Amino acid sequence: MKLKYKVVLVISLSLLLLLSGLAGWSYLQWQRLEQMKVGDVPALFSVNKGERAGRLVSRLAAKPTPGWAISLWLKTHPELTAIRSGTFALQTGMSLKEALALIVAGKEYLLNVTLVEGQRLADWRKTLAQLPHGVSTLAGLDDTALAKALGADHASVEGLLLPETYAYTVGMTDLEILQRAYQHMQAFVAKAWQTRAEGLPYKTPYEALILASIIEKETAQASERPLIASVFVNRLKRGMKLQTDPTVIYGIGDRYDGNIRRRDLQDANPYNTYVIDGLPPTPIAMPSRQAIEAALHPADSDYLYFVAKGEGWHQFSKTLSEHNAAVRRYILGRQ
Repeated sequence: MKLKYKVVLVISLSLLLLLSGLAGWSYLQWQRLEQMKVGDVPALFSVNKGERAGRLVSRLAAKPTPGWAISLWLKTHPELTAIRSGTFALQTGMSLKEALALIVAGKEYLLNVTLVEGQRLADWRKTLAQLPHGVSTLAGLDDTALAKALGADHASVEGLLLPETYAYTVGMTDLEILQRAYQHMQAFVAKAWQTRAEGLPYKTPYEALILASIIEKETAQASERPLIASVFVNRLKRGMKLQTDPTVIYGIGDRYDGNIRRRDLQDANPYNTYVIDGLPPTPIAMPSRQAIEAALHPADSDYLYFVAKGEGWHQFSKTLSEHNAAVRRYILGRQ
C-alpha cells in the first residue's frame, strides 16, 4: 500500500508540475501577444471578407505564434474578434491590440477626390480615370448609359452632380463616387427649390440648374453671382436672348481654341444663346451650391448687361448705351 501511495503521489506531483509548466508557458505566450508589435506588413493592409480573427493575428504578428496561444489570447479579448473587411492604414510600431482595434472599429483608410465646380462631366471623367486605389468602370459607359446607371431622368448627368471633395475607400469604383455626387445634388436642389424666390422665369429645378451652370461659368466671384443671376432673370422675363459666351463655348465643343469668332456666335446649335431664345437644353457645367442659390435667389436689380472689367469682376449696366460705354472702356480700352 505504501508503494502504491508513493507511485500515486509521484504521478500527481509530476502532473502538477506539468500543468504548472504549461500554465507558465501559456502565460508567457499570452504576455508575448499582449506586447507584440505588428510585423513587416504593407502600410495599407487589406482584410479579406469573412477573415477570422485568429488568421488575421497570424498575418499581423511580428513573430510566429502557435495557434492555440492566439486562440487563448483572443478569448481574453473578445472585443477584438469582430473583424471587418477593408483596407486599413497601419502605423509603424503599432501593437497587435491597436491594429485589431482599428480593424474592428472599421476605420478604413480614406482617400479624397475633389470634383471641381464649373467643370464639365468630361473633365470629371478624366479626374476619376486617375483615381488612386480606385476602380475605373466609366470607360465603358457613354453619357446616356451613365445617366441610366445613376437613375437620372435625363440623357446626360451634366449639371446633375454636386461638386465637392468626396472621401472614398480603397477599391471603391468611380461610379460609386458619382452616385454619391448625384444623390447629394438631388437632396440639395430639392431642399433649395422649396425656398426659391417668387416670380422666377423657370418652372423646374432642372431649369434652375441650367441657369446655375451658366452663372458658375460667368464669374468666380461669389459676391457677384446674385447680380449675374439677376441679369439673366431680367432678360428671360423680357424675352431677350441670354447672349452668354460660356454657352457658345459649350455648343461648339472641341472646335473651341480659346477664341470666340463671329461664326461661332452665329453657329446654329441648341446651346448658342446668341441664336436661341431662353435657356439651352441642358446645364453646361457642374454648378456649385452658391451658383444654385444665386439662381434661386437672384439679386433685385434692373441690370440687363454686364461686361468683364478685369480680375474676375464685372461692370453691370441697365441700358444698352451704358453697356456699350462699358465695353469701350473695359474691352476696347477707350473712354
